[in-house]
Amino acid sequence: MLKPLHDNVVLEREAPEETTKSGIILSSKDQEKTKTAKVVAVGPGKDDEPLSVDVGDTVVFKSYATTDVEFDEKEYLIIKEEDILAKVEGE
Repeated sequence: MLKPLHDNVVLEREAPEETTKSGIILSSKDQEKTKTAKVVAVGPGKDDEPLSVDVGDTVVFKSYATTDVEFDEKEYLIIKEEDILAKVEGE
């Protein structure tokens, strides 16, 4: 497993939904806009400040703020905590 350093977070992109909850089929263009992912690893933080996300959280992140990495035949995203915009709650 990847172990991030400092205030970095490793994300695994979730498969985009093909339909909405009401049954509307999404086009591939709509699916590309999905900027959510599940946190799979977190770094120790900076200056002994723990990160505000935990493993298992689903988060929304900034476009173009990630570094794509392939490890053990899986694709991951590495991002700085400051580029995570929100946690998705109530799933």
